[in-house]
Amino acid sequence: MDITNRTRKPISLPLPGGKKLFLGPGKTGQVTAKALEYKPLIKLIEAGDVETTGDGSKRGRTSASEGPTPAPQYMR
Repeated sequence: MDITNRTRKPISLPLPGGKKLFLGPGKTGQVTAKALEYKPLIKLIEAGDVETTGDGSKRGRTSASEGPTPAPQYMR
């Protein structure tokens, strides 16, 4: 699941297991569905400080749709 910081300040999101996710203003990160059931995180979502979108997976994407592969730098 994708989660986006909607504030103008960096934010530290509490996650289960004593972990934290640090997000800058307007930045997006990924969390598990279990994390979205964590009460401290639910409070931030309800307050509008963070927003969840999609399921975070990259289904349907192929290497061809991701653009060209960069050339190796050290091959001669």
